[in-house]
Amino acid sequence: MNNMMKHLSKWFITAFAGVALFSSSCVDQVKFGDGFLEKAPGVAVTQDTIFGKATYARAFLWDTYSKLYYGLPVYWNAVEGKMNTGIFEMMSDCWHSHTDWNGVNRKYYSGSYKAGDEDSGDDTRFGYTKENCWEAIRAAWLFIENVDKVPDMEEAEKKRLIAEAKVIVASRYFDLFRHLGGLPLIKETYDVQPSYELPRATVEETVNYMVNLLDEAAATPQLPWDLGTDDMNWQGRFTKASAMGLKCKILLFAASPLFNDDVPYCTESPQDAVTNHQVWYGAYKPELWEQCWQACVDFFAELESKGYYELTQATEATIKGYRNAYNKAYFTRENNKELLISTHVSRFGKFNSWDEWQYIFVNSGNGTVITGGLTPTLEFMEMFPMSDGNPFRLDNTTNPFYTDNDYNKPIRDPRLYETMLVNGTQFGDHAAELWIGGRDNVNDTEKETGKYATGFGCYKFYKEGINSLKDKYLQWPYLRLAEMYLIYAEALLQHKHDLTGAIEQVNKVRARVGLGDLAACNPSKNLTTDSDALLEEILRERACELGLEDVRLFDMIRYKREDLFKKQLHGLKIYRNDGAGNTPWSGSTGNSSTYPKPTQFTYEAFPLVNPSRAWWSNFSPKWYLSAFPPSEVNKNYGLTQNPGWN
Repeated sequence: MNNMMKHLSKWFITAFAGVALFSSSCVDQVKFGDGFLEKAPGVAVTQDTIFGKATYARAFLWDTYSKLYYGLPVYWNAVEGKMNTGIFEMMSDCWHSHTDWNGVNRKYYSGSYKAGDEDSGDDTRFGYTKENCWEAIRAAWLFIENVDKVPDMEEAEKKRLIAEAKVIVASRYFDLFRHLGGLPLIKETYDVQPSYELPRATVEETVNYMVNLLDEAAATPQLPWDLGTDDMNWQGRFTKASAMGLKCKILLFAASPLFNDDVPYCTESPQDAVTNHQVWYGAYKPELWEQCWQACVDFFAELESKGYYELTQATEATIKGYRNAYNKAYFTRENNKELLISTHVSRFGKFNSWDEWQYIFVNSGNGTVITGGLTPTLEFMEMFPMSDGNPFRLDNTTNPFYTDNDYNKPIRDPRLYETMLVNGTQFGDHAAELWIGGRDNVNDTEKETGKYATGFGCYKFYKEGINSLKDKYLQWPYLRLAEMYLIYAEALLQHKHDLTGAIEQVNKVRARVGLGDLAACNPSKNLTTDSDALLEEILRERACELGLEDVRLFDMIRYKREDLFKKQLHGLKIYRNDGAGNTPWSGSTGNSSTYPKPTQFTYEAFPLVNPSRAWWSNFSPKWYLSAFPPSEVNKNYGLTQNPGWN
């Protein structure tokens, strides 16, 4: 057997071999629901011990669940810290980071990222060996191969758990795939003796591998479509709906132009991965869109037959009611029938515990949001339509958020107010004052630093900080039913050229927050006949509905939107226009005793420059995918480097 193929198995085994198969830092703390996890043994145990008792075998799989992807930075380490408090959406056109210590600024805005950073640092976009992906994959395969040995577990449960483990493998592969392309395909666990040929697979092989695992899981009769009345105790477990939905999400990415085009996305050297079809299919294949469409048809047919999942709907037809429905859809774990896949970080329970201050996304000292690490752009704010669904257009005198600056009179898409904090929104005991010199924005926007550097603040997942998150599990909505409707819309457009059908799917998502028919609200865009215009609207709707849910950056990537990566982004300066100057109105330093509440403002767009992004003037398509660590490439087991990363 070729000696150069030994190295992957050597790394793979070294990473995971050992007598102690339980991690003391994970098992006791994983909580998907009140009764989800049974405590694992308190001492190191052998494989035979684990699969010698059902209680231990289940706990082993629950621990494997704890290695699933979670999107927010939560703790100061290589995996949970993300890009040193950075997140993917900071590299999109919707959000901008103003903290100079995170990897987004140091590696990506600066343009200094190089392949070697994958070996030397933990603040890159998604490390090939540093994200718990391979740990989860091996653990899942170990479970699949050994669960039949468990003497006190019913066969039906074994089959169900095997199906769940297959979805774990597929999900972790997809987490890598969207950053790196084709991957080595692990189809079993490996002991420390033999060598194995595990070179990098093609894009097609990698996609087929993930899809086949999901098909096998979905075809398992013992895997339930939903969790039903067990939801409270088993939140986070994979279901048939999870498997079928994830298949649609994977096929959407695979069918998109990044990999599915007549030309490769990047022509810079090295080109081995291009030649080997490890970063594209080698040509445009329309059947890939058909596969995505068919997966969507199958999912919604099953939904029609089995029911249970539904968009969270408003209890009252008001902006407040629509906003509450949207909030519950992405934020609330309990009794949420919109979530198909959700994950929860194992380190934290509800926001009441002694270590909640360590949750660095909401940390009140040096956390992601408080330091200006995540500020919405003007371009993102403008994507949200008016409250009736008609497009928004900014001018320099009309209030873009509330009539008379009264938070009881909102005029925009309710999702805007749940995504970003804007001037005039109810904020604690007052209306947010985000004008220059306002109570909440004394000089952040003026200096383009801090929490309100762009004139807006992050609200989604953060709300008003730790105190507003009490008694909440901050879950990660990996896949929601709303996204499924938007995936289906895109597949209908791309495969069937069914513009009316695509609009119908988008309208289901819009109607949940009270927005009108997409085509009727945009008559000048000819959305029933202009495919390009409709695609832009679908992508915009995805940005609004799924903001900060790991969608926008990957939409820009899979459509190779160099134009958006190169586009100068902006913030919004707001000035009081009542003669009172740039001063607060409320609070101890406000002038509310001499001036009525401000209702008139002027608005000035300004370019973001602190920092700027190197991409705005010097963008290369190589940035669409990350580099593999050179240390892995140099082991010569068949891992080729991605284009542009020498």
